[in-house]
Amino acid sequence: MNTIIRYVLLSITCSFVLGITFVVMTFLTFSLNDSIGWSALWEVKIGDVSFLLTLFALTIIFGTVIGTIIGWYWKENLKQIEKMLTGIIQGDRHPEKEEIPKEMDAISNRMNQLQEKLRAQTEHAQRIATERANEREQSLQEVVVQERNRLARELHDSVSQQLFAASMMMSAINEAETAEDPTLNKQLNMVEKMIHQSQLEMRALLLHLRPVALKGKSLQEGVEELLHELTQKVPLEIDAKVEDFNTDKGVEDQLFRIFQESISNTLRHAKATTLQVLLIERDENIILRVSDDGIGFQTEDVKTSSYGMQNMRERAYEVGGTLKVISVPNEGTRLEVKVPILRKEDTSND
Repeated sequence: MNTIIRYVLLSITCSFVLGITFVVMTFLTFSLNDSIGWSALWEVKIGDVSFLLTLFALTIIFGTVIGTIIGWYWKENLKQIEKMLTGIIQGDRHPEKEEIPKEMDAISNRMNQLQEKLRAQTEHAQRIATERANEREQSLQEVVVQERNRLARELHDSVSQQLFAASMMMSAINEAETAEDPTLNKQLNMVEKMIHQSQLEMRALLLHLRPVALKGKSLQEGVEELLHELTQKVPLEIDAKVEDFNTDKGVEDQLFRIFQESISNTLRHAKATTLQVLLIERDENIILRVSDDGIGFQTEDVKTSSYGMQNMRERAYEVGGTLKVISVPNEGTRLEVKVPILRKEDTSND
């Protein structure tokens, strides 16, 4: 039931009870018997309306007005509480005391305690992620890295080069238009498209085989290096905005892994022609946004079944961040990661 309606009904009920109490007290005060009292009260009129009907109408009007005022007041307070809780969930700063009614001081204090607890948990999670990232970087198994690099080199030098040669040959055949059969021409075009898609799959595979750790580089350097490599090898128009800022090693490592995964998904599935990358710091939050103009997909269909999407979301949660994916079929996909920056004062003082 609506808050205002609830308070209106409650106020009308209270007013009606007060009205009945007033009538009973009138009987008791003037010692009227039932036969005389009720008829007298009914016959007494205010204007052209009897006293009892006037009393009943005033009760309804008074209860409605008072209930509306009280209901509206508390409805606005509940909206303020909802706004504050939404801000806490989204990682925004808690509203200042001046914006909160005095009646809500206790709730405000509890929300401040809740926010501090969440910030402490987020800081703890980021610290653990940083420690894990440092441990992974220190104890990186050189044999595994070398094997991945060797496999990537062999694929690049053999399969990738052969796919490129096959693509060039098919393009030359299709441009020559030697076949007179339209069906054959159509099949040759399909083969060329399949080879082109295989090249994109191979580039995505090579991207996965590369060591995912930054290895002494900053997040910005890793992103710019990867985008530079894509510019040379992939027919994509890339628009990037990367700003300088400092953050923990664990946060950088997880963001770079998410970035690699998103680029790999774009190459394998999006069929995009443009790619936009945004890496900035705003309002004590790191924002990583990757957008393309590809074929898009239904987010509900892959929310639970996509391992890559689940993996990226877990990496964002591990550092206290959030991941949001917006995709419209035939219009493109946008992935946005938002991670709060904690202990910023400590790093600036150093």
